[in-house]
Amino acid sequence: MLKETYTLTNGVKIPKIAYGTWKITNDQVTEKVLEAIEVGYRHIDTAQAYENEEGVGAAIKASTQPREELFITTKLAAEIKDYEGAVKAIDDSLRKLDLDYIDLMIIHSPKPWVDFQGDNHYFEGNLAAWQALEEAYQAGKLRAIGVSNFEVVDLKNLLEHTTIKPMVNQVLAHIGQTPFEVIDYSQANNLLVEAYSPIAHGAMLQSETITALAKKYEVSIPQLAIRYCLQLDLLPLPKTQNRQHMANNADVDFQISQEDMETLKALSSDFDYGKNNDTPVFKKVLGDRKE
Repeated sequence: MLKETYTLTNGVKIPKIAYGTWKITNDQVTEKVLEAIEVGYRHIDTAQAYENEEGVGAAIKASTQPREELFITTKLAAEIKDYEGAVKAIDDSLRKLDLDYIDLMIIHSPKPWVDFQGDNHYFEGNLAAWQALEEAYQAGKLRAIGVSNFEVVDLKNLLEHTTIKPMVNQVLAHIGQTPFEVIDYSQANNLLVEAYSPIAHGAMLQSETITALAKKYEVSIPQLAIRYCLQLDLLPLPKTQNRQHMANNADVDFQISQEDMETLKALSSDFDYGKNNDTPVFKKVLGDRKE
């Protein structure tokens, strides 16, 4: 499965499963990314906000895998909503990663994290940041560009006012929390949808339905969760620092029946994200469910 790819609208091929590096510190991430590459991962996901781009870049340099066979994603900080700031930040990521080009760069959020719950969608600021991404793409610094956490209204702003359309939308998506409206809209407009936190930080381990279906297919719950994303044509980004789990997460060459997929799609669980509950994206989901 790690050798399989999706194809973006510009023809760039992107591995179907990525290794996520959120909350892996800069001094630890080099070792973990190297392990992931050794396991077979070719798509590595980082971000300016993770503060570990330098460590990811060091792993790329240290790996025996040819650079052109690796796909590196990073994210423009959510707080940057101006053209000049975005231009500088793109160059900063290239410098920290120590790369000649980045395979995919995406706007981390349509809103700054401190205002993630707010009503302001920062339309003009996102267009300004997108202009910088477009220019970097045209200059060959970026092979593909996209967004993250964008709702339908945010996507419409870019689709209606930009020259180069976003190629990717990375969103929170897992069994029990699948934002079908934004997924359907993204896919209808030829955006590949990536699913971060596909295992819900382990919260779904408490679900009897999910546990029973994992047992039925003789797979782990993370494997069922990742396969669920793939069958929705999503690109999952599982994160683990355990080498055995890295391999397990990619061993998903089985098929969930359509009937069981419908069962999983219908699930809506009040998952407890544990220590991540106060992170803006998870806090919003929990807040929505309490209303």
